[in-house]
Amino acid sequence: MIDKKRILIIASHHVSLIRFRGDFIKSLIDNGFDVFTAAPEYSETYHQKIIDLGATPIAFNLQRTGLNPMKDFKSIQVLKSIMKDNKIDLVFPYTVKPVIYGSIAANMSKTPVISLITGLGYTFTGLTAKARLLQRFNEILYKLSIRKNKVIVFQNKDDYQLLLDRKVISKKQRVEFVSGSGVNLNEFKFIEKNASDKVSFLLVARLIKEKGIALYMDAAKILKKKYPNSEFHIIGAAETSPSAISEDELNDLHAKGIITFHGKQRNIDEHLNMRDIFVLPSYYREGLPRTTLEACACGNPIITTDSVGCRESVIEGINGFLIEPQNLDALVKPMEYFITNPNKIKEMGINSRKYAEERFDVDIINKDLLGIINNVLN
Repeated sequence: MIDKKRILIIASHHVSLIRFRGDFIKSLIDNGFDVFTAAPEYSETYHQKIIDLGATPIAFNLQRTGLNPMKDFKSIQVLKSIMKDNKIDLVFPYTVKPVIYGSIAANMSKTPVISLITGLGYTFTGLTAKARLLQRFNEILYKLSIRKNKVIVFQNKDDYQLLLDRKVISKKQRVEFVSGSGVNLNEFKFIEKNASDKVSFLLVARLIKEKGIALYMDAAKILKKKYPNSEFHIIGAAETSPSAISEDELNDLHAKGIITFHGKQRNIDEHLNMRDIFVLPSYYREGLPRTTLEACACGNPIITTDSVGCRESVIEGINGFLIEPQNLDALVKPMEYFITNPNKIKEMGINSRKYAEERFDVDIINKDLLGIINNVLN
């Protein structure tokens, strides 16, 4: 009997293992791999969900944000032990810290790595002196850690070009591209939109400034006054980030009837099916935002920024519109277009679903990733 190859997936948050990688984990297991997942502080629910998929969850300490050399070094040592104790054949980390520390630990234990760059995030968009310092430090850590990766997988070509321009990676390194984390088209079902005089907009995101929340709220103030029947919905959990949006401000606008603030929600597919247009005016350095893929699958036209990652989800004028980041007039214009041309919502929504089927189907993404993994291991 041939021993199964053992893959360790490293994440910075246990929820993402199910939400973003659940289908991938299942695909690996269905294709004969033993899967181990490493993440900090599993909740009892998600620990069981990983087991139910057929994988083995392992907890380890990881400081998700900031720098603490002693704690970070301990995380690397623990990851190295996990790889050794479980006889791991391949390491698959994603998001910034897991990629850096997972790669360093794998290099120390001589285990091959395929890193997934899911977006370069706050440290590559932040404008403060602290963010710039962190950016430089992360560039150095990226360079030291991923240079020995067997393959680096990117979700967009802009991130690849940036790391190339800054000499973090070289042209000699093997890279591949996938269209985000993919979306399960059976879970996010298509429901055709019907035109009405009550056009509704939905933003689903982390409640931080870089996601364009404040811009969306300002647009809602303008448009609600002009078109009282229109609706502006926001879904997102409270954040402790330095750039967090004040919940008091959201609740105040909710009380005034300008927006509907839903807080944290799990049934995103139902909300997408109940709303007309999905809006994400992000200037965060995205990989390829999962929420826009889910909105495409559900048949929502998309309004998002012509910026890294975000632009991948829109064919201009076909399934939505791309706007200049941090530009209020640029956001108001397409939103008003849908309010005054509600018949376009159905047409562009159908095009969104077609685009999801052609490019973002999770089965296509997972097939591509499996091909990369098998190529490295065989």
